[in-house]
Amino acid sequence: MPFPVPARRLVGLALSLVVLASPVWAKPGPAVRAWLSDFVTRIDAADRAGGRPGSGRRGGTVVVHVEIAPDGALQRVEVERSSGVRDLDRRALRAVRNAGPLSAPPAGLLGIAGVADLSIPVVLGR
Repeated sequence: MPFPVPARRLVGLALSLVVLASPVWAKPGPAVRAWLSDFVTRIDAADRAGGRPGSGRRGGTVVVHVEIAPDGALQRVEVERSSGVRDLDRRALRAVRNAGPLSAPPAGLLGIAGVADLSIPVVLGR
């Protein structure tokens, strides 16, 4: 089932992300889907709040690597795959960092180290 995503601007997060997060299980449960959907919504809201609309604003995709503690604290946020545009990469990092604090991730997202280790394709519009 796809995530509901605002039509005006997409912050992409495919269900395949869940597979990247935890290869132990094949199909995410409703708690995992709801938590990830909330995270995506928060990233989009943070980007909108921090943005200055205008014609100089670029769009593109940045894959952001995030480690999230069991309590929902963002422990590590870094660019995993750049968009090729430095300002866009910074914008994606800022949006992800400002999406917190998060609720505790569901147990299904926590890896052996006790953290949720996610690769998130952040698709930013203008």
